[in-house]
Order: sequence, then structure tokens, then C-alpha cells
Amino acid sequence: MYGQGDNKVKALDNVSFSIKQGEFVLIVGSSGSGKSTLLNMIGLLDSPTSGKIFIDGIDTTTLNDNKISSFRNNKLGFIFQFSNLLSDLSVLENVLLPRQIAGTDNTAEKDARDLLKTVGLENQMHKRANKISGGQAQRVAIARGLINKPSIVLADEPTGNLDSVTSETIVQLMKSMAKKLNQTFIIVTHDKEHFGDVDKVITIKDGKAFEGDQPSEMEIIA
Repeated sequence: MYGQGDNKVKALDNVSFSIKQGEFVLIVGSSGSGKSTLLNMIGLLDSPTSGKIFIDGIDTTTLNDNKISSFRNNKLGFIFQFSNLLSDLSVLENVLLPRQIAGTDNTAEKDARDLLKTVGLENQMHKRANKISGGQAQRVAIARGLINKPSIVLADEPTGNLDSVTSETIVQLMKSMAKKLNQTFIIVTHDKEHFGDVDKVITIKDGKAFEGDQPSEMEIIA
């Protein structure tokens, strides 16, 4: 719920669904339907005015700010429409950032290098982030989102700023990473055709959630 008095807007209305570990899920809907709000709530960036969000069996709505920050950094990975890399850092340093925030360890750099190799950027890791292409930057963002080995990876329009050929590469990369690592991917997109076959499509319309043509039955099992 946003706003006050007569200006109150119910962004999401009685949304309820479950996602299992390892599923590749799309959240679709028109602009303003509530899909980004839903992703923000799953990512603990926004809090619901009512209802509960369970992730790994934990009621995240009961966590205080410190526990939310810790939970988010350890359980969740984020990929955005714009890669949001720090331009004055190298590719490798950008991937390492979430691990450093969590408290780095002696395997951090090896894990970062392995991820960059997996996304095909082993020869770019020492370049400045502002010296690589948009598609390469998004692959760096995927590696950064996975560095803490999150249970769930949340992506908000991850192909929205890319051409169709690069988009296809990014989609296939995310699918292969999900399968390889058995991680849950939840992706907000306005163009589900880009993604081909997925495990589940949740449609948000006027704040309500539908799976296929029926209202969905928000528990996240990862």
C-alpha cells in the first residue's frame, strides 16, 4: 500500500504463490501492474503492509533492519536492467564487492575468477568496468549476483537495455547458471518471449497474481 488517505494505492492485492528451489520463474505484466514492487518485496527492499513473505522457511517480515541486511546479502543475489558496475574498479573487483561486504574469505578471489570464467570473461577480469561492452557488463553483473552463492537470484529487466542478439546470450547464460548451480531465478520482464520455456510464469495484473489463466496459489522455497 502506497500513499495516504484518498491517495492510497494498493500495489499488490492478496498475492500468494510458491516457488521451489532451482525453478526459473518469470514475473510479467504491463507497466505499473506491480511486478517490480513484488520483486522488491521478495528482495526485502520493500515491506508489505500486510501478509508475510517466507524464504527458506523464514518469515522475513519479522526481521529487523540488521537481520534484513544480513539475510539479503547471504541469501539473495541481484541483477538489474543496468549493470550498475563501479566504473573505476576492475571487472574482478566489481564481482568481489558483495563478498567483501559479507566479510571476505580466502576463497573469494578464486570463486570470482571461476564465475568470470563461467560467463566467458576470464580474459577481461582486469579491465576497468567502463572499458567493456554492455553485454559483457551484464555478464559481470550476473557473476556479481552469484558470488555469495545466494539461494535466490532476482533480476529486474536484465535484458531490457540490450540488443536482441546479446539478450539471447544473456538469457541462455542465466538458464545454464540456474541449471548448473540449482539456484532459483526470479525474473521481472516485459517480454517473456525472449526467455522461451521456463518453469513458471506469474502474471501480475492490477496488483493480482495469476499463473497461466488461474489465480496463483508468497512462499519461496529455496
